[in-house]
Amino acid sequence: MADLDNDRAWLLLLRTPGLSASRLRQLLVDAGRSASSALDRLARRPETYRLASAGVAWLAAPDEARIEADLAWMAEPGHRLLRCTDEDFPPQLEGITPAPVVLWVAGDASLLLRPQVAVIGSRSAGPVGLANARAFARDLTAAGLVVTSGLADGVDGAAHTAALEAGGPTIAVVGTGPDRVYPRKHLALARVIVDQGAMATEFPPGTSARPDHFPRRNRIIAGLSLGTLVIEAGEKSGSLITARFAAEQGREVFAVPGSIHNPLAEGCHQLIADGARLVRRADDVVRVLAPAALELGRELAARLGSDQAPKPRGTAAPAWRDDPDYLRLLAAMGDDPVSLDDLVTRTSLPVTSLASMLLMLELEDIVATLPGNRYQRLPSR
Repeated sequence: MADLDNDRAWLLLLRTPGLSASRLRQLLVDAGRSASSALDRLARRPETYRLASAGVAWLAAPDEARIEADLAWMAEPGHRLLRCTDEDFPPQLEGITPAPVVLWVAGDASLLLRPQVAVIGSRSAGPVGLANARAFARDLTAAGLVVTSGLADGVDGAAHTAALEAGGPTIAVVGTGPDRVYPRKHLALARVIVDQGAMATEFPPGTSARPDHFPRRNRIIAGLSLGTLVIEAGEKSGSLITARFAAEQGREVFAVPGSIHNPLAEGCHQLIADGARLVRRADDVVRVLAPAALELGRELAARLGSDQAPKPRGTAAPAWRDDPDYLRLLAAMGDDPVSLDDLVTRTSLPVTSLASMLLMLELEDIVATLPGNRYQRLPSR
């Protein structure tokens, strides 16, 4: 078995009944991160990884048609099986429990490395909730953050659509295989997301929507994102599951308040009572997440090399020197540490734009972030 093609070995492992993500990760560690070696080890010592009879039977006689169909999906342009052993597997996901072993990605897989914010909420959101979802997604996109959501009806769909209309990418994390769209009404939206962003899932091709898939999807939405913004949610909304995952993972949780008479605001009000940040506009989110976005950029630069590390959307690095807003920002910074609030006053630029610009300058080693959400211009090299 050790001579099997690497992709085929991965697929056989991923399709093995009863082999959990945590045990598969341990198996890969034991086998030196080689899928072929892991497959050979599992076949020889199934009891070590608590593999039941169904898994043993699969290894003895796998469904070759299913494996060939998976390989055919992977061969399509824009399709990627992103594995935990890959250098560009999102580091944000390594700390969640259980951490996914792979993500099946249709679209631009590199977007999963970008600073993201989850925008989620009720499937049956009202007009105010949908308007808020669109406004927040639009402004967060303008600030250079990637909007990530779950392609569900209501707030999710509105957030994805607004991010695309704002000219940015968006990421949909789904509870089906990468070849399925749920709900079907979002088929056209899903196609645009794949074309201009990315759709990701830990479920293999052919997997239909099931109720137990969505909590698993929610932990990945929360894990990919620096923070989770809940727009509108009822008392028992699934969005509260995502928010709980975010809080457990040490990520920021934001909630938009609503009327005390609106049952779809009860979940947000409970989140705020439990410690979520009350927000009224995108600036409130960007102000909090900017330092975490900078830290993610530094981590990826170290991991991938500065030339490969993704940078936030905005003015391209070589062009910033001729951009009047950047020049105004640098002039306003002077030589001493300065707060973001002071920069807003000095430049009259919106905080969303400033946060994105400062992130770009930080990644170019032109500006440094200091404690207390302050920034300082570095000496010219």
